[in-house]
Amino acid sequence: MSQSGMKYVDEFRDPQAARVLLRELDLSIERLGATPSKPLQIMEVCGGHTHAIFRYALKDLVPPALEFVHGPGCPVCVLPMGRVDDCVAIARRPEVIFTTFGDAMRVPGSQMSLLQARAEGADVRMVYSPLDALALAEANPTREVVFFGLGFETTMPSTALTVLDAERRGIKNFSLFCNHITIVPTIKAILDSPGMGIHGFLGPGHVAMVIGTAPFEFIATEYKRPLVVAGFEPIDILHSLLMVLRQLEAGEAKIENQYARLVDPNGNRVALEAITRVFELREFFEWRGLGSIDHSGVRMRAPYARFDAEKKFAIPNVRIADPKSCQCGEVLKGAIKPFQCKVFGRACTPQTPLGALMVSSEGACAAYYQYARRAHIETAA
Repeated sequence: MSQSGMKYVDEFRDPQAARVLLRELDLSIERLGATPSKPLQIMEVCGGHTHAIFRYALKDLVPPALEFVHGPGCPVCVLPMGRVDDCVAIARRPEVIFTTFGDAMRVPGSQMSLLQARAEGADVRMVYSPLDALALAEANPTREVVFFGLGFETTMPSTALTVLDAERRGIKNFSLFCNHITIVPTIKAILDSPGMGIHGFLGPGHVAMVIGTAPFEFIATEYKRPLVVAGFEPIDILHSLLMVLRQLEAGEAKIENQYARLVDPNGNRVALEAITRVFELREFFEWRGLGSIDHSGVRMRAPYARFDAEKKFAIPNVRIADPKSCQCGEVLKGAIKPFQCKVFGRACTPQTPLGALMVSSEGACAAYYQYARRAHIETAA
């Protein structure tokens, strides 16, 4: 990295700047009258923020009357078991090379994960992008290569552009098992949850890079909650928290953009055009722990049906209930902390995950396990 690049990063990790922001947060919390027994709850929607909060110990630095609530922003974490079972069913077909990202291979299905299916002989391969899967299809013309597409609007453009590339190049043995999801209906579902006590939001910076800030306006206008689109460095997060608190102090609810160095209010036009061309909203989509949420997932439009794995292959498409011992749903809704789950750190660990929140590094349970496990397990014991 160049020296100018290091300087750019260092500015967002500067301890003196952090101390100033923490002091301002203290004063703001005091003016708002929050206490540790009655804290202000701020939900970070994105799993990347959850990881950064733990990595930089921000949870321990902010005033105790300010509580982070970890939202549903990790796409691997909200995969229902039934969709994992569908992946395994496709992957076990002898003509199929099934491809996906590394984290997704470890998510438990009702019988096994993709990694376990590979151990039993299925041709499951890890890729770093959908273009890697397309290259595999080109190199293996007698096999069917399926890419397991998942993620929010952050990863949708690369998948959509890959489908368009497959069409342009006339590649016929490539298809997509589409599990892409959208963040806005999910935030709405959380806001409509009974007993919802969240005072404000840190908005997902990566998603906002694609869709802009306008789609979040309903949070301020309809639900009177502030949201600040935040970057992922420690100064970004502390500054965004202060922006949220200052809105609360002023009795305001607005959508603000702290991550303006990368987020355009109108989003990324090229990315949005690719998404709109290839995908359309599903009527509903199942989320792990959150149930069915209307218009929260996408499927492929009719002109691209030949690239749709759900049309190309027979898929079980069965809904599977989560294990009763697993409380991922309560954690995703902010009802409990990960360490309050009955199996956290004992039956459920990153090596033997029962729930998806323990799989991805961006999952709330995995973050607690990596950075705060000992304290919470010892407290609970």
